[in-house]
Amino acid sequence: MPNSNRGSCGFRSSDLEEEYDRPSKSQLKREMTALQKLGEQLVNESADRLKRVPMPDKLRDAIMECQKIRHNEGRRRQLQYIGKIMRSLDEDAVAQINNTLDSWKGLLKADTVLMHAIENQREKLLSDGSALTEFVQRYPAADIQQLRTLIRNAKKEAAENKPPKSYREIYRQLKQLMSPPSISTENSDEIDESEEADEEKS
Repeated sequence: MPNSNRGSCGFRSSDLEEEYDRPSKSQLKREMTALQKLGEQLVNESADRLKRVPMPDKLRDAIMECQKIRHNEGRRRQLQYIGKIMRSLDEDAVAQINNTLDSWKGLLKADTVLMHAIENQREKLLSDGSALTEFVQRYPAADIQQLRTLIRNAKKEAAENKPPKSYREIYRQLKQLMSPPSISTENSDEIDESEEADEEKS
């Protein structure tokens, strides 16, 4: 038997469905915060990398302008403006930006693993007399005479407390041999800079 009271409360069930379909205020706030943080990540990237991120010129110009601002309040206002532009982008545009940044994170992680592998191999070459023969067997392109000379000079530098010129050159030689063919020049340079910075601290 049909319920005679159905609909007497003044709204239809479809009204409730439409209401639930709309994002909540808290969800909207989370999305706005995420877009704001994404904009800040872009501001922290280098100019060369920004050129490779797919984005509207208006957003790119706002980010590059923000990078020039040193005053805290001015930078805060510019970041808010960037967030406003970010909120005007469609989902596909935001996804492309996120995918680009995520791909760089993956490359940086791989670079860190490679850097530690190179450092470990260098220490092994300097501490184990048979390590060079094993290394050349794994990497036939290696110049065994050059590496042997660099190892000898690196040990002499350490003993005489001289600048680690040969020590660093060993790293560069190993990096050329151990880096996968697909590694980019930019990432390779970042490994060099990180390695040299660590040595300066030590």
